[in-house]
Amino acid sequence: MFKDFYGWIQLGIFIILLICLTKPFGIYLMKVLDPSGRTLLDPILKPVEKFIYKTTGINPEKTQTWKAYLFSLLLFSLIGFTMTFVILIFQRFLPLNPQKLPGLSWHLAFNTAASFTTNTNWQSYAGEKTMSYFSQMVALTFHNFASAASGIAAAAALVRGVASNASKTIGNFWSDIVRLNLYLLIPASIIFAVFLVSEGVVDNFRAYDSVSAFNNASVPAQIIAQGPVASQEAVKMLGTNGGGFMGANSAHPFENPTPLTNFVQMLSIFLIPAGLTWYYGRMTGNQRHGWTIFYVMLALFLAFMLVCWHEEDSGNPAFASLGIDLAAGNMEGKEVRFGIFGSSLFAAVTTSASCGAVNSMFDSYTPLGGLVSLLNIQLGEIIFGGVGSGLYGMIVFIVLTVFLSGLMTGRTPEYLGKKIEAYEVKAGVLFIMVPVLVILGFTSAAAVSGWGLAGLNNAGPHGLTEMLYAFSSAAGNNGSAFAGLNADTPWYNVMLGISMIAGRFLMIAPELALAGSLAAKKHTTDGSGSFPVTGLLFAFLLAFVILIVGALTFLPVLSLGPIVEHMLMLESGVLF
Repeated sequence: MFKDFYGWIQLGIFIILLICLTKPFGIYLMKVLDPSGRTLLDPILKPVEKFIYKTTGINPEKTQTWKAYLFSLLLFSLIGFTMTFVILIFQRFLPLNPQKLPGLSWHLAFNTAASFTTNTNWQSYAGEKTMSYFSQMVALTFHNFASAASGIAAAAALVRGVASNASKTIGNFWSDIVRLNLYLLIPASIIFAVFLVSEGVVDNFRAYDSVSAFNNASVPAQIIAQGPVASQEAVKMLGTNGGGFMGANSAHPFENPTPLTNFVQMLSIFLIPAGLTWYYGRMTGNQRHGWTIFYVMLALFLAFMLVCWHEEDSGNPAFASLGIDLAAGNMEGKEVRFGIFGSSLFAAVTTSASCGAVNSMFDSYTPLGGLVSLLNIQLGEIIFGGVGSGLYGMIVFIVLTVFLSGLMTGRTPEYLGKKIEAYEVKAGVLFIMVPVLVILGFTSAAAVSGWGLAGLNNAGPHGLTEMLYAFSSAAGNNGSAFAGLNADTPWYNVMLGISMIAGRFLMIAPELALAGSLAAKKHTTDGSGSFPVTGLLFAFLLAFVILIVGALTFLPVLSLGPIVEHMLMLESGVLF
């Protein structure tokens, strides 16, 4: 790790570019999320926006209460879920299906519809063997845009709640969805897709190719999947969706062919979440606070990423007995073109955000290397997090941090000129408890049930980690998998689908309730109860609260999974 000079150079470039791009993206988000904001695309897209409003009856000037905003978001998601479920069930009868792929089973269709509706993009299937081009382009891509826009809209609603003064409303969901897709996600995805095509990512509607090995009829032909990959890959990354067009996801050369595409894909995952921190600082009139949030996210990300990199670079002691040089590190499950650093950085990025795209198999990581990905999700995926969900999750932690600091000093806590009272604390606690109850509850049920144990390919602590990771990924709306669990069964598909729905909407509900409560409060001048929300002290307290909540909640089960497995590896030199 410390001798990997080029790895450190790449990490430095990644951080510098992320910092430099945060403000420009934040400025653009300000314009997009303001109904009267003007962008460079207005001459082309403003007539389209007005046409959409006219044909759908949307009045962008009519703002909504938090309950109306939540109802609109849930209705929009329910319609999208139903449409996707029907398309997947009847896939065999629909066009753009050159491989004549059949429809999905009811439980896999339910799981997939729930997955893409909630921006999770968990896949209990291999994309190229299961989904037609129609299903990919219409059903799943719709959600790649819609779920990403919904997350950003929910975050914008909370930002407006913090920034407003004695207001009953927090914005217009329908206007937010239209503008986010029209001015941000669609144009950015087109530009990104063109770049990916230029680097070798395929994008076509051809039938799959069949290639015989050395013209030898006795050797089965190899099927090479095709499809509109680049267009899916672009929004997959920018919207922190993560669902792979191919089963191998971003480890497949048709999705991620070069180290350059690997680097740009990682950067694209963080762009919108990072830009939202600048947007938040500007909206609340405290730009230093926005940057403080950004640097807390960055510090946590770097800390966990370096642990993962170190563990994978150290390798498994069992390698020495096999005659393998430990200096080579743990390359199992990793692409040679990315190496240990490129794989470790990608793993940390995709699990810090709620993306779930992978360019290596976490099931082959060392125990503590896999622990990093697991813990990134269990902390709430707020280390930049998903588009929107990362920011509103972080704001909830900030509210709780300010409240706890007020308790310690014996003063009424205030946050950006607004008092934090019982209602806000209850909403924040409910927000944090939802994933805890879902992850631990469903993992416990799977661990003592025949259906849960039947899906395991490994026993012992590694098997527990596989189940824990599956439900953490589902409830955290991440979508990545440990790749050692057979989840395409009725029980797993249904349970994971319920976990995704709960992890999305049962957290958005208290988040929007918090937005409504804060919006109704009047701004007050900073007083004796005001707690500074900038600087090193605040950053330390915020990071401390995040880590303590995660550690106290999940440390017992982590001790039974990856931590025990690490001890066994050191003792016997064997991974279980």
